Amino acid sequence: MTFDLHGRTALVTGGFSGLGRHFAQALAHHGARVAIVGRRIELGRIVAGELGGAAGRPQDVRAYECDVTSADSVGRAFERVTADMGVPVIVVNNAGTVARAPSIELRDEDWRDVVDVNLSGVFRVAQAAAREMVRAGQHGSIINIASILGLRVRAQVAAYAATKAAVVQLTKALALEWAEHGIRVNAIAPGYFETDINRDLLRSAAGQAIIGRVPQKRPGQLPELDGPLLLLASDASSYMTGAVIPVDGGHLVSTL
Repeated sequence: MTFDLHGRTALVTGGFSGLGRHFAQALAHHGARVAIVGRRIELGRIVAGELGGAAGRPQDVRAYECDVTSADSVGRAFERVTADMGVPVIVVNNAGTVARAPSIELRDEDWRDVVDVNLSGVFRVAQAAAREMVRAGQHGSIINIASILGLRVRAQVAAYAATKAAVVQLTKALALEWAEHGIRVNAIAPGYFETDINRDLLRSAAGQAIIGRVPQKRPGQLPELDGPLLLLASDASSYMTGAVIPVDGGHLVSTL
């Protein structure tokens, strides 16, 4: 068993930037046809051109508009991707957002926005993916992007931590239900990797203090996520479902 993904179609939500863009790049590099989906479609088309060119297969990386807070938008995206590129049998559920504030001051609309993207959006995408695979009679792999903050907490990100903890349990629940269809559902729980969503935080004094509590004393580098991603996307993990893989430099085992 290898990480070879030739002949398979992958779909990555939140694929126009940050972790999603990197996941799409890694999947394309290992042979998959990749659909990146998100709301900023003009940016998405630029990114798709860059990733496809870097992989040497411009036609095999395409961008599609999709808002994970809308079941109709998610359904339309899967229909278009299937028509253009084939049924997505690798789905990376990466789209996410955060609201930073003391919990006593967190606005109701900010709470609802985080829940709608990070939890309900993950379910909408997973459900649409599973329906398409079952309809086509194909097995596949859904990879939810959780976080170590779904397994431990820090201050002022209550909505984010709560939704990521829910994604961990959702991953296990869907794995249990969908195993009979040959659909594996696993999760990656990254620690601190510098992306657009947390760059300012990690470069601040507070962020440096967080990194100081990581046993490896540094943030992760994006390529360090490739191994877990490719493991779960490929047949190398054919007997894995319902698993949650932390990639955090040892942060979860730290006593600090």
